[in-house]
Amino acid sequence: MISKEKVNEILELVRPAIQSDGGDVELVNVREDNIIEVRLTGACGTCPMASYTLKAGIERVLKEHIPEIVEVISVK
Repeated sequence: MISKEKVNEILELVRPAIQSDGGDVELVNVREDNIIEVRLTGACGTCPMASYTLKAGIERVLKEHIPEIVEVISVK
């Protein structure tokens, strides 16, 4: 099982870039099927590039550090 602590530790690596654009990311859940649920907040909540930020930024970095991750999805 992937720990929430480890995921949050890695999210801290990408958080400054996201916050510099007026947004943020919060961990919602680490599912048993190794899918990570996050919530994009602030400017990221309505940004048309949010899906790119999620997949090319957040998911890529998380998978680099925690290869067991299957996918990162955004939830409301």
